[in-house]
Amino acid sequence: MKRSYIYILSNERRAVLYIGVTADLYKRVAEHKSGRGANFTQKYNLKVLLYFEEFSSIDQAIAREKQLKNWHREWKWNLIKKLNSELKDLFEDITPH
Repeated sequence: MKRSYIYILSNERRAVLYIGVTADLYKRVAEHKSGRGANFTQKYNLKVLLYFEEFSSIDQAIAREKQLKNWHREWKWNLIKKLNSELKDLFEDITPH
């Protein structure tokens, strides 16, 4: 079964968060970075990959995306900072399939 991912993007100022789901993390984040992402990410210039999780099925990823979208903003930031305390762009850490 193909891997799936949830990911969290932000802008340079780290002021806005966007949670998405995809089957190809590298390709999807590259689309956001080139301005071909969702309208919301284009509007707020969300191009910094702060966090991601990998799943064995798209159903699991979608369930996690829904869960995170219902979280308070502070909870999301705590999750991000637990694994990415420097809030660096993780895009360089992932590789295309």
